[in-house]
Amino acid sequence: MSTPPAPSRRPLPLLGRGTWPEAARIAGILRKETVGGILLLIATVLALVWANSPWAESYDALRDFKVGPEALHLNLSLGTWAADGLLAIFFFVVGLELKREFVAGDLRDPRRAALPILAAVGGMVVPALVFVAVNATTGDGALNGWAIPTATDIAFALAVLAVVGTHLPVALRTFLLTLAVVDDLLAVTIIAVFYTADLAVTPLLLALVPLGLFTVAVQKRIRSWWILVPLAVAAWALVHASGVHATVAGVLLGFAVPVIRSQAAGGPEAGPGLAEHFEHRMRPISAGVAVPIFAFFAAGVTVGGLSGFVDSLQDRVALGIVAGLVVGKTIGIFGTTYLVARFTRAQLDAGLRWLDVLGLAMLAGIGFTVSLLIGDLAYDSDLRVDHVKVGVLVGSLLASVLATTLLRARNRAYRALVAVEEADADADGVPDVYEAEEETFEADADRHDGRGLTS
Repeated sequence: MSTPPAPSRRPLPLLGRGTWPEAARIAGILRKETVGGILLLIATVLALVWANSPWAESYDALRDFKVGPEALHLNLSLGTWAADGLLAIFFFVVGLELKREFVAGDLRDPRRAALPILAAVGGMVVPALVFVAVNATTGDGALNGWAIPTATDIAFALAVLAVVGTHLPVALRTFLLTLAVVDDLLAVTIIAVFYTADLAVTPLLLALVPLGLFTVAVQKRIRSWWILVPLAVAAWALVHASGVHATVAGVLLGFAVPVIRSQAAGGPEAGPGLAEHFEHRMRPISAGVAVPIFAFFAAGVTVGGLSGFVDSLQDRVALGIVAGLVVGKTIGIFGTTYLVARFTRAQLDAGLRWLDVLGLAMLAGIGFTVSLLIGDLAYDSDLRVDHVKVGVLVGSLLASVLATTLLRARNRAYRALVAVEEADADADGVPDVYEAEEETFEADADRHDGRGLTS
C-alpha cells in the first residue's frame, strides 16, 4: 500500500495581505505616524527658516543652551538632550514594536519575518557601499560617515505614503513599517558598536541593575509610573555615562516589556499585553513630541544662500549621502526582495506588481532622524556636519519626490480594487479576502517545519 504524498505547501507570497487584526493595527499606527510626520516637517521647516534668518544666532544660542546637573555629567545642551534623551523615547517605541511583530504579529512566522529583515539589511549594506565608493579617496575622515545613508525615517516615510498612497495595499504599508523598524534596530546597533569612542565599563555594568529591576517589574505587570520611570531614567543615565549612545537604553527597555499576557492573567485571549499598552501611551509622545523636537534642533543648518547650498553639495560626503539614500536604498531593498523571490519558493503576491516594490524602496530613501543623529556622531567639524545635514535633506527630498511620482500612479490603479474589497466585508466587518488569507496562513503555519523560506 503506497504512502499518501505529504501535503504540498503553496509558495510563500511576498508582501501578502496578512491577517485582518494586523492590518487594522497597522492602520492605527499609520494614523499616529502620519500626524507625527506632519509635525516633523513643520519642525524641520521652522528650524531651516530660523537658522537662515537674521536671527540665526538666537537659534544657535537656544540649541546650545545647557541645562542639567553637572555632578551627574548631565549638564547638556538642549540639542544634546533632544538627541540623547528624547530619541530614547522614540527607540523605546521601536523596541516595543519590533518585539510585538516577532512575538505576536504576522512576522512570528520565520518565513514572513525573513523578507523585511533581509530587505532591511540590503537597504543598509548597499547605501553604505555607495557612500564608501563616492568617498574612497576623499580623506579627512570622510569615511567615518559611512552609516549616515543607511537609515530610514519611519515618520517621514509613512507620512508620505499615507498622503500619496491612500489606496495602496496595506501589505505595502506593513512591509515599510516593519522594514523601517528593523532598520532602526540595526542603526542603533551600528551606533553602539561603531560610534562609541570611549567606553566606560563600570557605568555600563551598573546600568544592568535598573534595567533588570525594570524587567522584573514589567514582567509582573507593574504599570505604576513612579516605579518604572525612575528605573528607566536610571538605566538611560548610566548607559549615557558609559559612552554608549543613550538611545540603546530605549531599545533594551522596550525589549523587556512582555507582549502576551501570562497564563495566570488569562493568556493571549485576555486582551492586549503590556507592550501594546505602553505603545498606545508612548507612540503619540514619540511621534508628536520627541521626534519633532529633535528635528527642530538637528535640522537647523545655515545654508548661506544658493552659493552656500552649492558649496555644501560639492563636498563628496554630501554627495555620498544623496547617492546612498536615493540610489543605494532603492537598489538594496528592491534588489534583495527580487533575489528572495528569484532564489526561493517565495513569489510576489498576486495582487502586487514589482513597480509597487520599487516605489516602496525609493520611499525608504527618506533618511532623516537617525541619519542626522549618526552625522553628528561621525564628524567633529561643524562645517562637515552642516554639509551632512544638507546631504540628508536633499537626498530625502529627492527620494520622496521620485517615490511619490511612482506611487501616485500605482495608487490610481488600486483605487477600484479597494472599493470592491470593502464592499465584500461580512457582517463582522472583516473582508473575506482577509479571512481567506488568515486561514491559509494558519494552515501553512501548522505544516511549517522551521526551515525558513527555502523549505
